[in-house]
Amino acid sequence: MAFDFKKEYKEFYMPKNQPSIVEVPKMNYIAVRGQGNPNDETGEYKQSIALLYGIAFTIKMSYKGTYKIAGFFEYVVPPLEGFWWQDGRKDGIDYNKKDEMNFISVIRLPDFVTKKDFDWAVEEAARKKNQDFSKAVFFTYDEGMCVQCMHIGSYDEEPETVAFMHKYAKENGYELDITDTRLHHEIYLSDPRKCDVRKLKTVIRHPVKKQSST
Repeated sequence: MAFDFKKEYKEFYMPKNQPSIVEVPKMNYIAVRGQGNPNDETGEYKQSIALLYGIAFTIKMSYKGTYKIAGFFEYVVPPLEGFWWQDGRKDGIDYNKKDEMNFISVIRLPDFVTKKDFDWAVEEAARKKNQDFSKAVFFTYDEGMCVQCMHIGSYDEEPETVAFMHKYAKENGYELDITDTRLHHEIYLSDPRKCDVRKLKTVIRHPVKKQSST
């Protein structure tokens, strides 16, 4: 049976719809940076998704080709994720100003995939699809201490869940720690093209730190 990150690491991918504090370890990702409204069908965000999956499936299928990745095992491609921010904001995202959004769109890489393997996959995907994949980079992120919660429903309704998370963090001795390098994080467990918007499952994660003693 193929290794499924969502099932093997439920604490990171399948939290309850009640907030919790979690320590997230360093992970490697395929990443594409961009800016603009994620709902724009011709925008950078939609384009980034195609790049991510093109490389992700090139790596997944590498064991069938001439290029062999050391330590390879059968696995399910991890879910799409995104780190989001708006310039000047330290409390999360203003969902009414989507045109001002910046993002790093990512898919997690298995630990056995090296930078060399990644570089091969970028070249291989470009060759096979006759497309430019140069915007994709090998990205390492050490997320650390976070408050997270499963959000069920529309993306536009996320502020209610975010407020719930912030309240929980404060009541448990933590404070928000969004910075230029610690970002609003979403993990998309549902395909919005196939799922009823009321049933969309999204993990929302915000960086926190212990409250300063006074």
